[in-house]
Amino acid sequence: MDGSYAEIVVVRHGETEWNADGRIQGHLDVELNEAGKQQAVLVADRLSKEPKISAVYSSDLKRALVTAETIAARCGGLEVITDPDLRERNLGDLQGIVFREAAKLSPKAHKAFLSRRTDQDIPGGGESLDHLFQRCTSSLQRIGKKHKGERVVVVSHGGVIRSLYQRACPNGKSGGKVLNTSVNIFHLSDEEWTIKSWGDVSHLQQTGYLKSGFGGDKTSG
Repeated sequence: MDGSYAEIVVVRHGETEWNADGRIQGHLDVELNEAGKQQAVLVADRLSKEPKISAVYSSDLKRALVTAETIAARCGGLEVITDPDLRERNLGDLQGIVFREAAKLSPKAHKAFLSRRTDQDIPGGGESLDHLFQRCTSSLQRIGKKHKGERVVVVSHGGVIRSLYQRACPNGKSGGKVLNTSVNIFHLSDEEWTIKSWGDVSHLQQTGYLKSGFGGDKTSG
């Protein structure tokens, strides 16, 4: 592989019960459900048949970490390196609420969440989009610098992956919904980020495990 860039395979975690229920997770530590565990096995199986993975990084939240551990075990028994900067956006007072009830149960936080201002914090300790963008793009840049000429996996969350897309395609449209265990391939050189593949869930087709993907679009966390 060309030594001037790192190939980073960014994967969203498998499904959780809260994804299936439309409940907002943010920093809350929710486990994978049975479908999510199966999705993790399917994406791990797929990646084990592709070019060699040198390292696996993950958010330290269980839904990402268990997905990452499943991939690492299939790809040569690697150790997962956790980085809290890869966590989902902290959504403050919205965390734990079913999205369709958010306007009623937490109107201020809901309004802040829907605001078009990227510097808008969410009441209850939530982060602005600018803050999320800064921390997760810095994390990916650090990983890219360390692994030039290598292929690495990063397991993270819908909000984070949309921020990474925005860094690679600053003037493009949004990347749309990020489905559970979708594979998104970035090439990172020193300053330039390019996307080689986006939203690939071919490993889930015909398996019955292509679920709702709630939490993968801009109206959820």
